[in-house]
Amino acid sequence: MTVRSLDLIATADVVLYDRLIPPGALDGARPDAELRYVGKQPGGHSMDQADINALLVELGQAGKNVVRLKGGDPFVFGRGGEEAQALAAAGVVFEVVPAVTAGVAAPAYAGIPVTHRDDASAVALITGHEDPTKPDSALDWPALAAFPGTLVLYMGIKNLPHIAERLVDGGRPSSEPVAVIERGTLPGQRAVTGTLADIAARVEAAGIKPPAITLVGSVARLRDELAWLESRPLFGRSVVVTRARAQASGLAARLTELGAAVVETPAIRIEPRADVALGEIGSYALVVVTSPNGAALLMDQIDDARALAGVTVAAIGPGTARELRLRGIKADVIPPRSIAESLVEALESVPVDGKRVLIARAAEARDVLPEALAVRGAEVDVVALYDTVAEPLTDDQLAAAAAADYVTFTSSSTVRFFTAAGGSTGNGTRVVSIGPVTSATARELGLDVAVEAEQHDIDGLVDALLADAASRP
Repeated sequence: MTVRSLDLIATADVVLYDRLIPPGALDGARPDAELRYVGKQPGGHSMDQADINALLVELGQAGKNVVRLKGGDPFVFGRGGEEAQALAAAGVVFEVVPAVTAGVAAPAYAGIPVTHRDDASAVALITGHEDPTKPDSALDWPALAAFPGTLVLYMGIKNLPHIAERLVDGGRPSSEPVAVIERGTLPGQRAVTGTLADIAARVEAAGIKPPAITLVGSVARLRDELAWLESRPLFGRSVVVTRARAQASGLAARLTELGAAVVETPAIRIEPRADVALGEIGSYALVVVTSPNGAALLMDQIDDARALAGVTVAAIGPGTARELRLRGIKADVIPPRSIAESLVEALESVPVDGKRVLIARAAEARDVLPEALAVRGAEVDVVALYDTVAEPLTDDQLAAAAAADYVTFTSSSTVRFFTAAGGSTGNGTRVVSIGPVTSATARELGLDVAVEAEQHDIDGLVDALLADAASRP
C-alpha cells in the first residue's frame, strides 16, 4: 500500500472497501470511522456497481471524507474510472491514488518480470473475464496472439482453455511458456507453470481458483531462476500471533519477512492504569522491570531519565532491556533466562537488605520475585502499571487459528485468554511457547507444547520456530 493511501484511511469518515485488500489495511482507520464492505465475489456482488456509484455520490455530497479502497490499482480493471465519472458528473471533488496493479505485482512476487531486455519489450494487460468463444468478442484475439511481448490476463481462470486455444489458433506457439499465479502477493500465493498446450490441465489439476493472474510469454520461464518468495524459510506455513495488537506488529512483520502467512489473533489487550503513583523513584535502591510493556509505561511516568541516576535497574530479559534502552536507560542486571527465578538468582549480588525496591509489573503476575526480595530484607513496593485483559476473538480468527501450522504464545496471559475465548489447535497445529512458565500454563490448559524457545524473548521464539520448521517437511 502507498503511504498516501494509509494517510487517507487514517483520516476517513467512511471507508468503502473491496474483497482483495491486503490484511491489516483497515487497522489504521479511526475508531469511529464507518467501514463498509462493498466487494464482489465471483458469481455474486454484495452491492451492484450502480449502487456503489450512487453511495459514493451521496456520501460525498453529504460532506463526508470518503476512501474507496480497492485492491491493486483503481484504474486498471477496478472500475475506478466509472466511479470517478459518477463523482465528476455530480460535482463531487475526488482524488485518485494509484497503486501497483495485480498484473505486475503478482508476477513479480512469483519471480517473473513482465518485461525483460532479452525477452519482452512490451506488455499488454487484458481482461480474461470475457468469453473468448463468443462471436462478438471485444478483443482481437489474432492481434493479441501476434503481440510482440508479454500478455497478462486478469480474471481468466474459468476461460483459460478457450484463451489458450484462441492464442494458439492465432499463431502463438503452443510451446509458449505460461504462468498462473493464484492470490498473488497475499498469504497462500501459489504459482503453476506450463505452456499454452498444457496450462489449462495443469491449473485444473492444481485446483487453482480466483483470484489469479495468467501470464503468457517467454519471461514466464524466468520463474525457476528468480522465484524468491518460495525460498523463504517459512513460506507455506501459517503462524498465529496471539500477542496484544500493539505488540504483535513487530513479531508479525518478522514472520511475514520470513515467508509465513501470519494470522493476527490478539487474545489480550494492555490497559494502562491511570492511578499509578511512583513517588520519588530516585529513593529506590533497586528498580525491577518485568516486561517490555512495563518498561514503556514506567518510563512514561518519569519526566527525566536522570531521576534514575544511582539506582540499580534490573530487566527480566533482553526485550525489556531493549525497551528501557530506547528510553535512555541501560539495565544493570539482565538474567540469562527471562523468568522470575533466573532474575532472583541474578539479583543475589545486589544488596537489598533494608533498602527500598520497586517492582514495576502487570497487575496480574507471579509473586516469586517480590517474595524472594522480601525474604532478603528488602522493603518491596509492587506497582501495577497495567492490566492484561481479554480481547474478543471473531469466529473467523478462531477458525484460522485452528487451521494454522503454528500458534505462538508469548506469555501465560495469551494462553489463558486465547483458550477462554474458545481458541483451539488443530491436529497438525504446533504450539510454540516463549518459555517454561508459558509452557506450563499451556499444558495446564490442555495444549501440547511442541516448541519452546531456549532464549525467552521474541528473538528466541522466532529462532525456535525456524528450527522446527526446517526439521519438518
